[in-house]
Order: sequence, then structure tokens, then C-alpha cells
Amino acid sequence: MAMARTTTLLLLVATALLVASCGAWEANIRMPTSMDEAVVAPLIHALRPLLGSGKHAGVACDSWVLGVEAHNVRDWKTVPASCEGYVGHYMLGSHFRRDSKVVVDQALAYVDSLKLTGNGKEVWVFDIDETTLSNLPYYAKHGFGATPFNATSFNAYVREGSAPALPETKRLYNKLRSVGIKPVFLTGRTEDQRAITVTNLRRQGISGWMNLLLKQPGFKGSAVTYKSGERQKLQDAGYVIVGNIGDQWSDILGAPEGARTFKLPDPMYYIG
Repeated sequence: MAMARTTTLLLLVATALLVASCGAWEANIRMPTSMDEAVVAPLIHALRPLLGSGKHAGVACDSWVLGVEAHNVRDWKTVPASCEGYVGHYMLGSHFRRDSKVVVDQALAYVDSLKLTGNGKEVWVFDIDETTLSNLPYYAKHGFGATPFNATSFNAYVREGSAPALPETKRLYNKLRSVGIKPVFLTGRTEDQRAITVTNLRRQGISGWMNLLLKQPGFKGSAVTYKSGERQKLQDAGYVIVGNIGDQWSDILGAPEGARTFKLPDPMYYIG
């Protein structure tokens, strides 16, 4: 009997300590305040959605995001409203940066394994939006993808030329230039956005690319058709695509994909 009372007492004490520590954690939680942590953005939701407690049709938001990244959830238009907080915490906290680091670390290890010819024909294809430059300052004001895409307001943001560089991608970019692999940007941005895109990249310390390929006016095909077609042109010109990195599956699907592809996380929107 005494043993049971002692056990009960210990459980009560442990519970009280857990509640106190959780309360302190919730009281002290803050949004990132520097680019080293994440892009600064307005406070979003309280702690709860951080743990994936939001639901979408009975599915936890973390499971929904996993389905998106694995390309099992496709052709969706907006982030589920109940998952806005979860996606916001993921993007603004350390989790997104950690996941991006894992991807880029693998890319860097792959680069170190390459036996390069040094003939100037080896290239690496980069997407721009959510791969090289982050539009998180825009999406933080537009529901982290939970509200329908508005081309007018998004293009107005692009014209500001203020999108920050994604630090992990910039690390890969600089490594490639140091070993003689030529970066090629292949983006869904349109030709009329060339000047501001170049300005934005240079403002973020990104320069020395071989080419910047933008979508021509009047193109009606899918993103996969457009990007694979541009990669084919590179290959036909004698270039060897040793790597290809993007945040959308449509950035890396469609022959020729490149010798190795890398997919960065992006739960905010889907481009098919």
C-alpha cells in the first residue's frame, strides 16, 4: 500500500513538473529574429499547430505535408486552412532550414564524388522561386499558401526585387562555382521579369551564372514540358547536366532530368 502511495506521489510530482516546463516553453516561444534562423514575418499561430495537431479531412498536417513532399498528394490548389499554422511554423522555424540542409549536404557530398572533365561543359540547373530565392515574406502575408494564389499581388512582390536568398542553396551554388560547374537558372518566371530577377539575385550576392532561362510569352504547356524542353536544349548544345535542384517535382521530372536530382521542401504551393 505504501509502495502504491509513493508511486502515485511520484507520478503527481512528475506531471506537475511537465506541466510547468510546458507552460514555460509556451511562454517563451518566439518567432525567428534573424535570417540565420528564418525570414522575419508576423507572428502567426500559438504553439499547438507546431506539433501537427491541425487536421485536414482527419489527417494530421504533418502527414499531409509528408504526402506532398513524397508526391503522393498532387494537383492541390491551396494549403488546407486548418494547416496554415502548421505550415507557417514549419517555414518560419528551424525545421525547414534543417530539412533544406539535409538536401544540400547530400548534394555537396555528390559534388565531391564527381570526376569532372574541366572542359566547361558541366552545368547544374537551379530553379529560382523557393529554391534560390525565398518568397516567404510574401507568403507569410498570404496564409502560407492557404489562400488562393493571386498573380497580380505576387508579381508586384517580384517586381520589388527583395526576395532573400535561401542560405543552403547559396552554399551549394558557391561550391559549384569553386569547382568549375556552371550554374544555369531555369525558372517559371517570364521573360518580362528578367531585369528584376537579375537585380534580385545580385542583391543577394549571387552572380556568375552561365545562363538565366525564363518562360517565353505565350507558352501554354505544363511546367514539366517547359523545363524538360529547356534542359534538352542544353544537352543538345553539348552540355552535361550533372545536377538539378528545385522545390517542385515539376522542376526535376521529365527527361533529361540530369545525372542527379535534388528536391527541396516546399509545402506552400504545388506546380504540376
